[in-house]
Amino acid sequence: MPEQAAPHKASESVPPPPHGRSAHAEPYGELFRREEVARLFEIPEGRLRYWARSKFVEPSGKVGRRRYYTFQDLIAIRTAKELLDRGLALTAVRRSLEALGQTLPAVTRPLNELRITAEGQSVVVRDHSHAFEPETGQLTMDFEVQTLRDDVVRVLRPERVDPERRRMAYEKYLEGCRLDEAEHTFDKAEACYREAITLDPMLANALTNWGNLRYRRGDLEEAERLYRRALEVDTEQPEALYNLGFLAFERGEMAEACERFAQAVEHDPGFADAHFNLAMALESLGDGAAAKPHWKTYLELDPDGPWAEIAEKHLRGDWR
Repeated sequence: MPEQAAPHKASESVPPPPHGRSAHAEPYGELFRREEVARLFEIPEGRLRYWARSKFVEPSGKVGRRRYYTFQDLIAIRTAKELLDRGLALTAVRRSLEALGQTLPAVTRPLNELRITAEGQSVVVRDHSHAFEPETGQLTMDFEVQTLRDDVVRVLRPERVDPERRRMAYEKYLEGCRLDEAEHTFDKAEACYREAITLDPMLANALTNWGNLRYRRGDLEEAERLYRRALEVDTEQPEALYNLGFLAFERGEMAEACERFAQAVEHDPGFADAHFNLAMALESLGDGAAAKPHWKTYLELDPDGPWAEIAEKHLRGDWR
């Protein structure tokens, strides 16, 4: 079995984003995963990926290395969807979204007081008494931001963890992160992660790190179960995807390993070890051509990393 980068912990440097549950009384300051946005607007995830790649509508929020959609991004997506559904040309919609993106950051009024309308080829942002662009043409689209807020709560936030319980869960999660570094405190670390999940079942990071502890203690079956639980909560978590790929790699199931590592780098393009292991798995399948860009990306991301020499040898074609 070739060498490979080890399982990864979920980050403890920043709190898990408030997707799924939030301490906010309203969703305006929350962050949203692509899967949630697809469900909210009934748009295929593949279309959202294309929109992001083409910079038509990109997720503008960021936690660590991961991108999330903000509420303002949701406004842009609803606007784009309705304009496209009404037959406007893509270039016209792109211009409208660019104008909308320039207008919203400058708006000092509460978002829930705004109404977005399309008049001819122009998008107009209104409050109760003002229009932020002149009225032109015939009205083709009209929605209040408040209705989008209501849809978010109805579809994505039907229940909420009490803010105090969420804070306590995160504190237990951080304590577990501190305790899982040394073998003599593994039991205490597991107890912390278990309590964190009891307090907030949506804390996917705690599930992933708990899975890593089970892996380090030789319980591979329970580790895999916890990684899968983490993905039920956060379908895009790179660490859980990577760790499932790692387990598949160790079992010699290279096709599944490739799929998981590819998902990890899709959701976190800066995940160096995922690029390395994806390249390793592709090489094991005899697909050196597909592995090559991932060797290169690994070296770009971590040129002095522990696996740099292996990547360089593969690129030179003298690995043996």
